[in-house]
Amino acid sequence: MHFALQSKKVIVQGQMKPACIEIKNELVVAIHNYDHPLDCQVIDHGDLVILPGLVDSHVHINEPGRTEWEGFNTATQAAAAGGITALVDMPLNCIPVTTTKAAFEEKLDAVHDKLWVDCGFWGGVIPDNIDQLDDLLNAGVLGVKSFLIDSGVEEFPNVQANDIRKALPILAKHNVPYLIHAELDCGSHPDPIIGDKYNSFLASRPKKWENDAVALMVDLAKEAKQNGHDCKVHIVHLSSDEALESISEAKQAGLRFTAETCPHYLTIASENIPDGKTLFKCCPPIRENTNRESLWTAVKDGRISFIVSDHSPCTPQLKHIDTGDIEKAWGGISALQFGLPLIWTEAKNRGFSLVDIARLMSHETAKFAGLDHYKGQIKVGYHADFAIFDESKVFTITNEMIKHKHKITPYVGREVTGEIKQTYVRGQLVYSDDSFVSTPKGQVLLKQK
Repeated sequence: MHFALQSKKVIVQGQMKPACIEIKNELVVAIHNYDHPLDCQVIDHGDLVILPGLVDSHVHINEPGRTEWEGFNTATQAAAAGGITALVDMPLNCIPVTTTKAAFEEKLDAVHDKLWVDCGFWGGVIPDNIDQLDDLLNAGVLGVKSFLIDSGVEEFPNVQANDIRKALPILAKHNVPYLIHAELDCGSHPDPIIGDKYNSFLASRPKKWENDAVALMVDLAKEAKQNGHDCKVHIVHLSSDEALESISEAKQAGLRFTAETCPHYLTIASENIPDGKTLFKCCPPIRENTNRESLWTAVKDGRISFIVSDHSPCTPQLKHIDTGDIEKAWGGISALQFGLPLIWTEAKNRGFSLVDIARLMSHETAKFAGLDHYKGQIKVGYHADFAIFDESKVFTITNEMIKHKHKITPYVGREVTGEIKQTYVRGQLVYSDDSFVSTPKGQVLLKQK
């Protein structure tokens, strides 16, 4: 395999410029000037943007065990259709949960011949597996995740502060991130009656839950550092703007402390969510428009490090779509393939460039997952992972275009700007003009020892 892609708009070395990318044996072997003569096939994409393939480090795929919710085949197809060339799978909605080496090996067996993009994996920390963390991390997971609140999955119970104290030195030794679902049930309000009312659901999970959880993690990370353990602590799917102050404090104190947010927190405001629309339910919840604007400011100034999907699918029945019962509905947003157009539609009007978006959705996510020595940039020696993107194409999201397993998303009917035309994974065309090419060519990505 020896060919080249060129365009007037290639994102390389932190800028967009005309370039020709030479590809051989799955890698970028040279980056030439546009129209550089080569003795191989050169595919010219004209004015379409060649982005580094996106890296989504927060995806719930649920296989093995709950493949009626989602599976690796459909999830990685949706990823490819969204310009994502590598993703990292979450440990908790599969059966067994990924909290032991044996469970991880079972998951690796399940992915054979199903990956359309490359895939890494997070493990989990629960109260009774801390003595097995070394084995789990040595098996190749890229890091681990815990909940500070009921996860909704019985086999994945939440941790307490003392569990975290035991886990942090082990994670520091392995130099992997500790991902935290940061909500603490403060127990300071009576259980509300939610029913089909979105505002009742929003009130049931106040900002204080997130604020207190983030503050706790800052304190525990400081304590660990004072004891000689410099840990990478990461807050997943941040939704409360009030927690940003704690995150800033942690960064200023020299802690390795980061946070992510997601398209749904940046593109939807609670004021616009109708009652009974269960597809909008997620935890922590989508908050008010003023909160949304604060999150955008934090993305701009770096307090929030990157943007990921938190694709969290389930069956339509579990979403209680017909009854509109938000209280009973499973929480989670399904939108894996639409992240780039959703974010670009909002970001381009806020002074962000596509170079910024590539950093926020590819380079920084690859670095976070420990994949940045071969993913996340168009660079000589890196995997030839590309998304060919029409930055000005306007389209409306429909159920019919959805590639993940269940054709439901809260974004149906939304007009967005920017369409993925093609996706290359390690130099192999896997998606082109709404069709998948050849057979699954994705590889497993394990932590390098």
